[in-house]
Amino acid sequence: MNTSDLLQFRQEKDDFFKHADQSPLPDMGKGTFEGLSYFDANEDLVFNVALETTEPADITIQTTTGDERTYTRVATASFVVDGEDVTLALYSTGHDSLFLPFRDATSGKESYGAGRYIDVQPGEDGSALIDFNYSYAPFCAYSDVYSCALPPAENWMTVAIRAGERTQA
Repeated sequence: MNTSDLLQFRQEKDDFFKHADQSPLPDMGKGTFEGLSYFDANEDLVFNVALETTEPADITIQTTTGDERTYTRVATASFVVDGEDVTLALYSTGHDSLFLPFRDATSGKESYGAGRYIDVQPGEDGSALIDFNYSYAPFCAYSDVYSCALPPAENWMTVAIRAGERTQA
């Protein structure tokens, strides 16, 4: 894990939230915005995994507004977090990266209650780096005008993932 890259990523995200027209923050909230809250960087929550490709399957996922969206499950990743075996599904986005929505034991307490996301870049060799330090809350965590995918039950973990974005302290 490169901590300076992570810090730069976080600074760029904070700048986007404060200044960009596409920021999910209401205009009147941008003036007092001092940055998102993050868990400390945690090297124990970085996993180099072999992706297990699956037969593509369309999965209907609920959103925060009660709508439904269809995503295509294309792979799973298995690893161990704090002694607990975890297998998570990854979904096609139609882009190069894979979409990994998840909930964990911090959801609703230390992190956004509806769950968080990670964008995963698969390698040509079938591996991927899943770095929870880059996990983020969807825009609906900051504004009701967004409809965000809720992590499906297959991606609910009982272990705490104390990395990435957290709720404001």
